[in-house]
Amino acid sequence: MKKPSTELSRVLSHALRHDPGRYGLELDPEGWVGLGEVVAALRSRPGWESVGVADIEETLAAASKQRHEIRDGRIRAIYGHSLPERIERTPTTPPDLLYHGTSPDNLERVMREGLLPMSRQFVHLSTDVEMAWAVGSRHASRPVVLHIDATAAHAAGIPFYKGNDKVWLADEVPPRFVTAQTLTN
Repeated sequence: MKKPSTELSRVLSHALRHDPGRYGLELDPEGWVGLGEVVAALRSRPGWESVGVADIEETLAAASKQRHEIRDGRIRAIYGHSLPERIERTPTTPPDLLYHGTSPDNLERVMREGLLPMSRQFVHLSTDVEMAWAVGSRHASRPVVLHIDATAAHAAGIPFYKGNDKVWLADEVPPRFVTAQTLTN
């Protein structure tokens, strides 16, 4: 393969999270598609003729963030979908506390409306303050880290879904389960 793994990871994310139709792919209700179908779709694009399953496996293994998974000859994006069709997930019991990083400009709205998925299918939450701060830092130099009382939210019927070891997903988080903390790094 001639393309760097970061470029392959970016293309996989686009194909599996945002625009599978552009690649001729059809995801099942849980977001899975055959790995061979993805390879064939990529090989039909200029510059990707030599990509193979091993390249995809190596790219995913080398990634600093676990964004995709392969199982039983199929691949999917774990989270981050902006597709109009909802990716089905199985609710599970979350950790007691989860976190979400955001800009101070969003704080008033979040405290009034709660956390909403916006252009994505789910609200993304992290298992640690550092990751939430890093995510919030993409939007502001002094982000706000929101603490989510996931135990209370779950007990109140809010479904949570495990994305990976560090990322959890929720349909929404009502404001009564959210508290804010401004951090400096």
